[in-house]
Amino acid sequence: MGGVWAGSEAELSGRAGAGSSPERGDCAAARAPAAPRDSARGSRRTQHGGGGRGAPGLSEREDQDRPFYGEDFYCEIPRSFRHLSFYIFDRDVFRRDSIIGKVAIQKEDLQKYHNRDTWFQLQHVDADSEVQGKVHLELRLSEVITDSGVVCHKLATRILECQGLPIVNGQCDPYATVTLAGPCRSEAKKTKVKKKTNNPQFDEVFYFEVTRPCSYSRKSHFDFEDEDVDKLEIRVDLWNASNLKFGDEFLGELRVPLKVLRQSSPHEAWYFLQPRDNGSKSLKPGDLGSLRLNVVYTEDHVFSSDYYSPLRDLLLKSADVEPVSASAAHILGEVCREKQEAAIPLVRLFLHYGRVVPFISAIASAEVRRTQDPNTIFRGNSLTSKCIDETMKLAGMQYLHVTLKPTIEEICQSHKSCEIDPVRLKDGESLESNMENLRQFVDRVFSVITKSGVSCPTVMCDIFFSLREAAAKRFQDDLDVRYTAVSSFIFLRFFAPAILSPNLFQLTPHHTDPQTSRTLTLVSKTIQTLGSLSKSKSASFKESYMAAFYEFFNEQKYADAVKNFLDLISSSGRRDPKSVQQPILLKEGFMIKRAQGRKRFGMKNFKKRWFRLTNHEFTYQKSKGDPPLYSIPIENILAVEPLEEESFKMKNMFQVIQPERALYIQANNCVEAKAWIDILTKVSQCNQKRLAVYHPSAYLNGHWLCCRASSDTAAGCSPCTGGLPANIQLDIDGDRETERIYSLFTSYMSKLEKMQEACGSRSVYDGPEQEEYSTFIIDDPQETYKTLKQVVAGVGALEQEHAQYKRDKFRRTKYGSQEHPIGDKSFQSYIRQQSETPAHSM
Repeated sequence: MGGVWAGSEAELSGRAGAGSSPERGDCAAARAPAAPRDSARGSRRTQHGGGGRGAPGLSEREDQDRPFYGEDFYCEIPRSFRHLSFYIFDRDVFRRDSIIGKVAIQKEDLQKYHNRDTWFQLQHVDADSEVQGKVHLELRLSEVITDSGVVCHKLATRILECQGLPIVNGQCDPYATVTLAGPCRSEAKKTKVKKKTNNPQFDEVFYFEVTRPCSYSRKSHFDFEDEDVDKLEIRVDLWNASNLKFGDEFLGELRVPLKVLRQSSPHEAWYFLQPRDNGSKSLKPGDLGSLRLNVVYTEDHVFSSDYYSPLRDLLLKSADVEPVSASAAHILGEVCREKQEAAIPLVRLFLHYGRVVPFISAIASAEVRRTQDPNTIFRGNSLTSKCIDETMKLAGMQYLHVTLKPTIEEICQSHKSCEIDPVRLKDGESLESNMENLRQFVDRVFSVITKSGVSCPTVMCDIFFSLREAAAKRFQDDLDVRYTAVSSFIFLRFFAPAILSPNLFQLTPHHTDPQTSRTLTLVSKTIQTLGSLSKSKSASFKESYMAAFYEFFNEQKYADAVKNFLDLISSSGRRDPKSVQQPILLKEGFMIKRAQGRKRFGMKNFKKRWFRLTNHEFTYQKSKGDPPLYSIPIENILAVEPLEEESFKMKNMFQVIQPERALYIQANNCVEAKAWIDILTKVSQCNQKRLAVYHPSAYLNGHWLCCRASSDTAAGCSPCTGGLPANIQLDIDGDRETERIYSLFTSYMSKLEKMQEACGSRSVYDGPEQEEYSTFIIDDPQETYKTLKQVVAGVGALEQEHAQYKRDKFRRTKYGSQEHPIGDKSFQSYIRQQSETPAHSM
């Protein structure tokens, strides 16, 4: 069996799997007003192959000389990488890996294979060919008069430093050997070993005699004989000092012919390390097989923020444009070939500036208005669905981990057989026992999901609330559509995929074994159907054994649990408490409350009351069904916190703090108390006047028991706990996302022009007669055309800045500098392209 891993021979190192939020790459460069910083994103889709180590890895595949994977990896990559490499390993029965071969794609060739399925021949791999890093070297020739009075010429070779050497077996103790080599001579010298660093500072000088007395014509000037110069070179070899019996590990070499000193003496430059020339002999092409890849590579050059203001402002006001189809963000979704292309940078940009909820609410409402059948609501791959998927991926990853990871790990570690397909049963397995194992796992996963509503991130709740509102308003006769509009995302596109492929969501470190994978598949299918609330659930299964198994869950309690969960996550975090037409009941039950003493001489005793919480208000009454005795609007809840037992010598108490007083309540037990605190905090967490501090004890006998303050209006003495995890702070670069959007607009400029033609055509008004225009959604031609002109103007201005930056960079860049070491083939290719480009086309 084998697997494919992606890594690099230089500084490239992928780290994120599909479905995760990618880490930021190396964006180091000048931040001067007109100097962009460079960064890149890469994704690799592996279609065919086997093995590997080092960075993202594919699962093993048994049985095959032609394994198929079909897995995606997305990662941030530093801009200075040299190769994108895929290593193929073979894993034996003892789970030991032996390398088969690799595919290494040079940086300058990535555009050649961009977004194309391509077969690559595997190359042989050995220690002498796997190199990375660079060396700073200085060469200087000087005349020296010996004791006998003879003038000779010596070469001073100075090794200053190295950067980016590889870590070998967890360490790097590098040293360098410097050799003056020629046809008839080889003289080597060695630096000191630098311990525990892959960026060693050597700064050592070595002297070599390089000329004979006849090689100069006068005392102050010398000239090499051609045959001498062409045949002499300085070779620098980097090694990792090792205590192993196999000897020191080779890290790379560079060879510098001494004829470079004819051009300049001294000569100082950075060099990329290269593989050893006399490394192991390569096998014939095809001997190791081949690997099919689809590589998508994008490189962004990001300017400082003020350059993006016009385009960014145009995008951010998209939610306020009427109709939203005439907005810049919606137009981007219309012209991109794949909606996902537009959704990724748009969501990240709107999240960064806190505008993602109004934008998604606007495009979701527009999509719902165009939907004719409630059963197909949000079912397509529209801009709305892709944007919500991306938002859940970014904002909901921690929520996913907190909710599912412990249970997924338990399933993976148990190795219980859960196969319920009679055809697949192994000898000795019991169908009844397997069904019971699977039922227990489904129950456990279902329980943690439906009890996780209070942990759902606020931004997701706000989006679900807008989906629910739009669906309920559009299809008023369908009472279930307010649930299915939300469940189609939270179950179908969030929880179910994570259960099915936990490694893609970092819920497991590796791919699961075949038996566990089958168990998770069955659990995912059942959870997806439970969450769908479809009227004919048995019919939703193609397999008869799944329909039979689902009978275990045909109880009303499962549907009620799903609805309660959906009610909670789609009613929390809203800004307008009166926008829901019908209140949603979130929780109710008997508890004991202390009288609030609203009357001057009222008794402050404890009474049992029926409490009821909706997304509008928190009320209590004498008995269930009676009219409310007291009501607290949700917007008046400033904090919900536990109350210390010493206050009334009573356990399981909490307080609901209002602007003028606190309501003290005792729950039946500690579990019930926590449940009430969590859900009350959840529905009130976005109230603008929420408290930062509170009194953990009660106000009794003229003072607060906690801090002894005498005024009943004294500020709290302890910070509020909130009761909920803090919102995740996402590391998003708004300028970079705007640059990505600019690049998309640039690549689809022909479609923008066609959309402008569509707006000006009479067919937009009288009915789409031309097929080429009918693919665009244009609700208001005049408003859309106006936005298109602004988009084209903003893109054009940025295009001019990029052209000017390229001209300036070309003029000031030096080959052999630290940024562009000698041996940088991608830079050589860039120089060649720039020199061939006419000035007017820049």
